[in-house]
Amino acid sequence: MTYIAKATAVEQNSKPQRQRPSRADAEAAVRILLEWSGDDPDREGLIDTPARVVRAYEEFFEGYNTDPADLLARTFEETGDYDDLIVLRDMRLESHCEHHVVPIIGKVHVAYLPANRVVGISKLARVVEVYAKRLQIQETLTSQIADTIQDVLQPRGVAVVVEAAHMCMTTRGIKKPGVSMVTRRLLGAFQTDPELRRDFLATISNLGGGLL
Repeated sequence: MTYIAKATAVEQNSKPQRQRPSRADAEAAVRILLEWSGDDPDREGLIDTPARVVRAYEEFFEGYNTDPADLLARTFEETGDYDDLIVLRDMRLESHCEHHVVPIIGKVHVAYLPANRVVGISKLARVVEVYAKRLQIQETLTSQIADTIQDVLQPRGVAVVVEAAHMCMTTRGIKKPGVSMVTRRLLGAFQTDPELRRDFLATISNLGGGLL
């Protein structure tokens, strides 16, 4: 470990652990926001809103409670020598922008080229879900999904494409409804083999209704 790395580690360890606020603290914060917005948090329609918002946040951001790598730990080697593309397409994406805490809605396509072992397809969907249930920007989300699959499964290649609409752009600010953002991360063979890359992009385009 270099001196800089050691110094950084010491500095991080010396920082006091941030204590998670209580549920009561969170509800009080929501109440303040309601008041700041100009409404009366004591009126009938809003009196239970702070508690509802906190419960909703528990669902929206439950991804912080799971290590995505653990989801891919169990693999299967009885594949009948299958060595071609494995693609999950059109997975529903619901996340939240870390800049404005408003929804990001879209879909995710994930593919990998196995190397002697595969993983249950529901686990791939769970990896997407765990990262989506955190405050995000789409670029980071795309990289996190692909990098985790590559690091844990060690396949010959991984490809992830995300297409999503950002409510921070469509409902506020510049207000451009109907605009979607497409990001992709190609690793291993998908990066070096143009034919494989074309096959993957053609697959999600033809089957997914013309994404690309």
